[in-house]
Formats: sequence, C-alpha cells, structure tokens
Amino acid sequence: MPYQLLRFALNKKYPEPCMFPTPERLKPRYDVVIIGGGGHGLACAYYLARDHGIRNVAVLEKSYIGAGGTGRNTAIVRSNYLTPEGVALYDESVRLFQDLSDDLDLNLFYSRRGHFTLAHSDASLRTMRWRAEVNKHLGVDSEVVDRQFIKAKCPEIDLDCGHNAPVMGALYHPPGAIARHDAVAWGYGRAACQRGVEIHQGTTVTGIRTEGDRVTAVETNRGVIETRCVLSAVAGYTPRITSMVGLRTPITVHPLQACVTEPLKPWLNVIMVSASLHIYVSQSSRGELVMGASLDPYEVHSTRSTLDFVEGLAGHLLELFPFLWDVKLLRQWAGLSDMTPDFSPIMGTTRIDGFLIDAGWGTWGFKATPVSGKTMAWTIAHGRDHDLVKPFRLSRFEEFDLVGEKGAASVGH
Repeated sequence: MPYQLLRFALNKKYPEPCMFPTPERLKPRYDVVIIGGGGHGLACAYYLARDHGIRNVAVLEKSYIGAGGTGRNTAIVRSNYLTPEGVALYDESVRLFQDLSDDLDLNLFYSRRGHFTLAHSDASLRTMRWRAEVNKHLGVDSEVVDRQFIKAKCPEIDLDCGHNAPVMGALYHPPGAIARHDAVAWGYGRAACQRGVEIHQGTTVTGIRTEGDRVTAVETNRGVIETRCVLSAVAGYTPRITSMVGLRTPITVHPLQACVTEPLKPWLNVIMVSASLHIYVSQSSRGELVMGASLDPYEVHSTRSTLDFVEGLAGHLLELFPFLWDVKLLRQWAGLSDMTPDFSPIMGTTRIDGFLIDAGWGTWGFKATPVSGKTMAWTIAHGRDHDLVKPFRLSRFEEFDLVGEKGAASVGH
C-alpha cells in the first residue's frame, strides 16, 4: 500500500470532505422529493438546484448511491437511434456528456471510441441504412460502412464469424463513447449536495399520500415528509412506486446480464454491437472487456447472474474474436430493465398532480442521464413537460401515439 494512502487511512481527520454529507434527520417538508438515488434522480436534483434555484430537495435512496441500474450497466453513450424523437433526446445527452467532467469537476473517464452496429443480413443492413438516413437528417454523425472499413478500424475482428453469420456491413457512429458510470452518479450527487440538496441513503419509501388527485406527502421508514412534488426515478422498481398512487404503466421488468474479463493490454478502440449475435463489447480504461447480451426472456425481479448467460455470450464473443479463447472472466452481474412496449422511456407529468415519472429506460438509461435530469428538472420547475419530454408522456399508450425504437435498441446498447 502506498505510504500516502496509508497515512490517509490512519488519519482521524481526513483532509478531504465527505463526498455525500449524511443529514441527521429528514425535514418535515421539502419542495421536491426524488425517489431513487441513481444517475437520473441525482442529475435532476443537481439541475433543479443549479438551473432553477430549487434547493429544498430530498433524494431518497433505499440502499446506497448508484446501487441500482446506474451501478450495473455497461456505460455506453450514443445517439444513433431510429426515431426523430429518440435521436433528438439522446443527441442532447451526448452533447451534455462531452462537457460533464468540467461541469461536475470530476474525471468521468469519458472516452470517445466510435460505435459499430454490425449487420449480418440484408434485412438488418436495410435497417442500418434507415437509421443512418434519420441520423443524418437530424445532424447526427452516422453512416453505413462496408467490411473493409470495419476491418481497418478493428483488425482483430473475424468478419466471417466462423462462417456462421458473416458481417455484411455496419452502422458506424463516430461519437459513440464510454464513461465511468459510478463517477457520473458520484459527480451529480456531490454537486447537488454542494448546492443544498439532501441525499438520504438507507431510506425506503413505503407509501405516497394523495388528496383527490394531488400528492401531499411521502411515507418512509424514517417518517412522513410533506411535499407537493414527487419524482419517481427508480427504473426496475417503478411498478412498486406507481401502484402507491394508483397509476398503471405498461412496464415489464426483465433481468439484463453483463460481465467483464481480466484486464488486457488495450486493443479494442471501438464499441462493437451485434443484434444478430446478441452481444456488445467494449474495453474499459482499466483494460477489462465489458460485455453484455440481450434481455433474459423471463419477467422476474432478480439480479442473479447465470451460467447459461456466460456460456452463450462466450460462444458469440469467440465468433467475433477467436483469439480470446483463453481470456478469463473476472466477474458477472445482472440488473433490472424496465421495458416498455415501444422501447422508449416514460417521462414527465401524470394525471396525479405533483407526481412525475422518469422510467421505462430499459437497457439504455445510462446514456440519457444528463438529458433526463435536465429536462425533468425543467418540467418540475415550470409545471409542464419539456419539449423533449412530450413525446414520451405516459398517456401516449392510451392515445396509440407510440415512439417505436425497437429497431435501434434490440440489444439494448
């Protein structure tokens, strides 16, 4: 152990302040209560305080900061989606991510890599062309490339995939990037605390009180909080919260598994995704290969990872990169994905006055962290949905006005 680190550990008076001050008790009333201490909830709290001067805010987290989907994702950032509504939302998020380290005064290890979505059939190649045209029309850097271009960017890939599902081309998105997911949550949390927001970890919401169709208070395991505004940002636990106010959503919850290998010397400078092989892979700043697959087919609230997932993923990885046959897996995990029928989020106000929702992100919530926080903060401050949020309102399912993103989110990343 380095001497300086040992000296810090043994010092009773730490020279560095605590990143998240722990409030002694809940106040009896807050202007805004945010349920969920993940990236989206903390980002909203930060922008409420910074942009709108709303500082009497409590973030309630039943576990610890980033314990849910924020700490269990594979941290890919991109905006090459299929619908104009989705592209506009995620492109704004990419723009915010690029300056976020300076904004939060914390190194988020944001690294622009370039994102390949591989096509293994004529049908998938047509979808890539469709996405590329939508992206270009909306000013997003995205194009369909051939096998030679892919090989030049990633010489290690086997484009024939063991003659099982040869790569025919790809959608290439140069702004595609990765970031340190924990750092994003920590940065937003610290910056929010510095502006007066209170973060209460280990605080479970047990009920939400309403009078008529208006929120009046939040019940927790530490007491009751009066408030006129509640934001639910709890991802896979959304149905539990919405049931407290009598709201129904079409959200279903599925596990999504991921894993990392032992650290390797840097060689994969791009992000590779294949919907046909159900795999996505990138290399972290520490040298680990970060990998995932498609959603588990069953609906269950479990974060247990399985041997079946690893076996299937390893087989598809070796089709793309046969030389990795002797690389060891370091760890594996699972997260909960809150899926909607049209593969787009649910955001904004609801029929319950004062109750807002930020959910249905499925497997693509991390990349939207900055834009969801910023737009939901605006929505809370102004009492109406932000323009970027309007297409994702909960009522669209009753109105049959869906935002179909399945063609751009079939693998999740």
